[in-house]
Amino acid sequence: MTWISIFTGKSGFAASSTAEDVTKGIDGTGLTAIVTGATSGIGLETARVLALRGVHVVMPVRNIASGEKAKESIAEKIPNAKLEVMELDVSSQESVRQFASQYCSKGLPLNILILNAGIMSPPFTLSKDNIELQFATNHLGNFLLTNLLLDTMKKTATESGKEGRIVILSSELHQTTYKEGIMFDKINDEKSYNAMYAYGQSKLANALHAKELTRRLQEEGVNITANSLHPGVINTNLLRHNGIFAIFFKVVQSFLKNIPQGAATTCYVAMHPQLKGVSGEYFADSNLKKASKYAQDPELAKKLWDFSEKLTQAK
Repeated sequence: MTWISIFTGKSGFAASSTAEDVTKGIDGTGLTAIVTGATSGIGLETARVLALRGVHVVMPVRNIASGEKAKESIAEKIPNAKLEVMELDVSSQESVRQFASQYCSKGLPLNILILNAGIMSPPFTLSKDNIELQFATNHLGNFLLTNLLLDTMKKTATESGKEGRIVILSSELHQTTYKEGIMFDKINDEKSYNAMYAYGQSKLANALHAKELTRRLQEEGVNITANSLHPGVINTNLLRHNGIFAIFFKVVQSFLKNIPQGAATTCYVAMHPQLKGVSGEYFADSNLKKASKYAQDPELAKKLWDFSEKLTQAK
């Protein structure tokens, strides 16, 4: 037992709870979910547990071969799992548009959208769309994907009578960002770039995305919620650019979450009936948590939305 096992919150779950724990007894039959970044780590575990609960899981991946391998690893344990692999590079707006178009053309419903794919603290790099890679991948790709799939989610929610849920993976590091929160005028400025602050900026953007999206959905009266979360500190492939951090985490990994624990909050926010109607919030350890002052700023959320729309407009 480690220190993470002892703190149980109002939800009845703790940091030590696993994705299977928080979804125990929940029947996801008839639901369809998209889980990005599902080839490894908490994304793969999220896909597995949703499939275990009867959800039809679509796994958008950059590498189809890796996606098929991940699908097979789940199917070996859950023979009746409903799984589908599709191609998506969330850092590329063209790829996001192609994926969304292909998904919508299939006529599939969409109840749950889990935006899990991301990168952490690479050296300064520009995406295919000439936008700083962390902001492009962790926020803009998710923002565009959500907008392109929203009509499908609205249609599904209306026809099924079931609440749609958008789950955006943020991080406690949303608090570790540039002093202005989001550097709107220096997003692509290499001289101002700090790998960790840029990561924090992209994670702050995730929380703000959920906040402003909630306002818009509620204004429309749509039966869809949007929440962000911190999965916990887990030693996964996300740390591949952080040599010193990766070494540190290996040393202290007995005190950190394992992957089943790391996927718990995602699965809780995506499926648990306790959260019916709860939107625009931030979660950690399968419990409600207060986000940073910046993350709760409605004006900043609105400004980010408008900025993101400009950057994702089709050329």
